[in-house]
Amino acid sequence: MKEEVITLFDGILWPSVALAGLAVFFGIVLAFASKKFAVEVDPRVTDVRVALPGANCGGCGYAGCDGLAEAIVRGDASITACPVGGADLVDQLARIMGVTAEATERHVARVICCGDKHNANEKYEYQGIQDCKAAEMLAGGSKSCRFGCTGLGTCVRACPFDAINIVNGIAVVDEEKCTACQKCIEACPKKIIELVPASKEVRVLCKNTEKGKSVMSVCKVGCISCQKCVKACKFDAIIFENNLAKIDYSKCTNCMMCAEACPTKTIYANFASRKKAYIEDEKCIGCTICKKHCSFEAIEGELKGKHKILEDKCVGCSQCIVKCPKKAMEMR
Repeated sequence: MKEEVITLFDGILWPSVALAGLAVFFGIVLAFASKKFAVEVDPRVTDVRVALPGANCGGCGYAGCDGLAEAIVRGDASITACPVGGADLVDQLARIMGVTAEATERHVARVICCGDKHNANEKYEYQGIQDCKAAEMLAGGSKSCRFGCTGLGTCVRACPFDAINIVNGIAVVDEEKCTACQKCIEACPKKIIELVPASKEVRVLCKNTEKGKSVMSVCKVGCISCQKCVKACKFDAIIFENNLAKIDYSKCTNCMMCAEACPTKTIYANFASRKKAYIEDEKCIGCTICKKHCSFEAIEGELKGKHKILEDKCVGCSQCIVKCPKKAMEMR
């Protein structure tokens, strides 16, 4: 019995001690190696990575938020590179990096087409795979307009934020949910989705570059190259290229006069959000600067007298507010 105990002791305890010794030895070796060959990581990378939203959408051009965090710290990417985070994120990253936050304009995706089932003609009834790319392989899709939205939801499935829906045959972006990650732009086979400033309420919803008669034969609301919008815009914000009106958003003031002039309603404007200028009497010094810069003759008043906005003429371009030296005006 005693011999059996000794044998059991020799067969279990000593191997266990030996294994424990080896574990301690290799642990010490690994700990030494981790210190000796450690790659130093800038602590700001971790801070930036924690601040980023973690969407990993790729909209910044890097392979996820980890890649962007490293690029920002290296100086290869701007603190405004993330399209998801917005102004709050930019401020936070500016504090981490010790730089000044740049003023940024939020952008959103917009589908440049309004040829829904009521407006655009159909060549045939498509009954294939519910995918825009698949439909495009069959005579360019079912719509007569080869520039129009196919409406089968390829962009919907590509959007990681559930910000796109198909409404009456065309894709519509929920701008409150859109993060400008550009996944829908990459997915669209027609290339009719663009990023635009979210603050701009006016948009040309057509990509058809054909002439008026050809456009009207396929869609009721296409651009017919009449150029009435160009003439209506007092700020040179409408560019006419290749039979198609385009908006230069760097000049657009949201006056919406182009949308009023458009005979086919190709140019959409959110008239419900249109504001009017308002003058605070106690601040107005009667300098007439606002009156001189109003392109619509919507301000009346004499030098050194109180000025007044003519609401029936004001279109909400806000140029008077920009010029007012006393900040005596606001949009309401």
